[in-house]
Amino acid sequence: MSNQQYRAIHQIFPAMATQDGAGVSLKRALGQSDSQRMDPYLMMDVFFSDDPQDYIAGFPDHPHRGFETITYMLEGNMLHEDHVGHRGELKTGGIQWMTAGRGIIHSEMPQQVDGEMRGFQIWLNLPAVDKMKDPSYQNFDAEQLPDISLLEEGQIILIAGSLTLDGDTYTSPVQAHATQPLIADIRLEPNGEVHIPVPAGLNALLYLFEGEIQVGNEALQFDQTAILTDGDMLHLKADILGGRAMLLAGKPLNEPVVQYGPFVMNTIDEIKQAINDYNSGKFTV
Repeated sequence: MSNQQYRAIHQIFPAMATQDGAGVSLKRALGQSDSQRMDPYLMMDVFFSDDPQDYIAGFPDHPHRGFETITYMLEGNMLHEDHVGHRGELKTGGIQWMTAGRGIIHSEMPQQVDGEMRGFQIWLNLPAVDKMKDPSYQNFDAEQLPDISLLEEGQIILIAGSLTLDGDTYTSPVQAHATQPLIADIRLEPNGEVHIPVPAGLNALLYLFEGEIQVGNEALQFDQTAILTDGDMLHLKADILGGRAMLLAGKPLNEPVVQYGPFVMNTIDEIKQAINDYNSGKFTV
């Protein structure tokens, strides 16, 4: 145990209110600027509202190239459809994992007219060698994701990757080998705490969306994202009201990132090619 190196907070920044799609109100917890990214993750958007005017317009048809999107639904119902023919209904507790690859045109439309719509969309970069692979899509319901009980301390929903706690190994149905993503929804009861192994060499962050949680000896406040130092263990402890956070970790690609809206490539020329391909209809060929 003495050889373990605990991760600490390296940098904190607040989520930023913005809009996307056809006017969906959301907060950007990662990717507010080029300096607020964390390789291999490009962006994380948070949509939390019980006002249909904030979300009902949804995200009509739009293109992507060069990365993957992970959508995790805490509350609500969203329908995914794309030009390849994939169709999936994302329900409470479920996730969708879409690899845009060389190009996909899809829509994500709310299937509810009232009530809460709460969730996350995460953009995960693809290595240069995979950016032009065929697009693909997977949909997983809540019961397909490992639900790890921390007994009186709390609960972890494992969205991607593998996690070993107290000698038991849990594995999500989602694996992406190049970037080794580890994504988890961590809920701690009042004063609950947990020690989570996060392999050294993976970049890692926490986004707090309920309560307050201490990372080591430093507090993370509501709506803050913390980029973590390297290490192989993470110690989290909630305050008297409990707390809930998203953990994102992954192997950095250490490749150039050039983004233009929904296209993420390695060079400006590749971005120009993506725009030309989309405008000329090659995404759907």
